[in-house]
This record gives sequence, structure tokens and C-alpha cells, in this order.
Amino acid sequence: MPESSPESHVIDFRAAEQLLAARDPRGAVKLLDSVIAAHPENTAARLLRARAFFASAQLRAAELEFSIVLEREPDNAFAHFALARTYERAARPDQARRHFRLAAALDPQPDYLAAARFDDGEGDGGS
Repeated sequence: MPESSPESHVIDFRAAEQLLAARDPRGAVKLLDSVIAAHPENTAARLLRARAFFASAQLRAAELEFSIVLEREPDNAFAHFALARTYERAARPDQARRHFRLAAALDPQPDYLAAARFDDGEGDGGS
């Protein structure tokens, strides 16, 4: 059956990337659902679907998907950063800060370091 071939899953994955870039995250999710159903271990597809969920404000679904990625790749700095953004958007600042800091510790790039705010409240004896 051609719609379930490995080649069609690659095509769907690439098309989903394009849809997300074109600001159609729900379309991307629809394509990725079949890819992930056929290849549940595919972390790249899960990460892309998590980004699509986030972009379409499906925060619980995004949180779940980013968490699955992090179970498999605990050193994935981008997944920590994106999960932190998800928590931030869901008004869960303590969880957000933890993952921003993990992202910055794993990959000290400027965006991650700025979001981690290591200098905020450090050493001031605060709560």
C-alpha cells in the first residue's frame, strides 16, 4: 500500500516541515500522525509534531510530545528549551525555568543562556 511506504513517510515528514514553516501547524500535525503511527520511535518526527502542537497552541499535546523526546534524548537542548517555552506559555514558570537552565547547561548558546536567567535571584538569599 503506497501511503504506508517508508518513502511516503519521508515525503510526509518533509511536507510537514514545509507546512510548519508556512504557518500551517495543524496540517503538519495531520501528516505527522501517520508517520509517528508507523514509526513511533522516530524522535525527529515527534520533535516536529511537538513544535507543530506548540505553534497551534495545543500546549498539553506539545508538553507530552517534548517529554517523550526528552525521555529518549535527555541531552537534547532544543527539546528542553522548547518544553520550557511550552511551560512558560502555560503559566508554569518554575517548570519553565528548570528546562531553560537545562537547555543552557547542555548548549550555552545566547538564546538559551538569556532565557535561563542564571543571574536572576542567584545568591540573593531569596525564597
